[in-house]
Amino acid sequence: MFYVQIMPDDFVMVIWMTDGWPLYESRLKGKLHVISKRYTQRIERHNLNLRQHLARLGRKSLSFSKSVELHDKVIGHYLNIKHYQ
Repeated sequence: MFYVQIMPDDFVMVIWMTDGWPLYESRLKGKLHVISKRYTQRIERHNLNLRQHLARLGRKSLSFSKSVELHDKVIGHYLNIKHYQ
């Protein structure tokens, strides 16, 4: 939830991809809302890969750091290597 609070003001969420939980439909009325397990599985798989490859994302890890700046740098470096090369 911390990252949502520090998002830039000009950042706009374009598409919401959720599963079929009824609460999402009532909360996201009037927005571009895609209900599909296909996309949520991809997102969850991506989150799982991040947790598996970056132990620091687990609170009970020896490599956990309280520095948000350090987390951002390590995660950014990982994403650079995995997704942009």
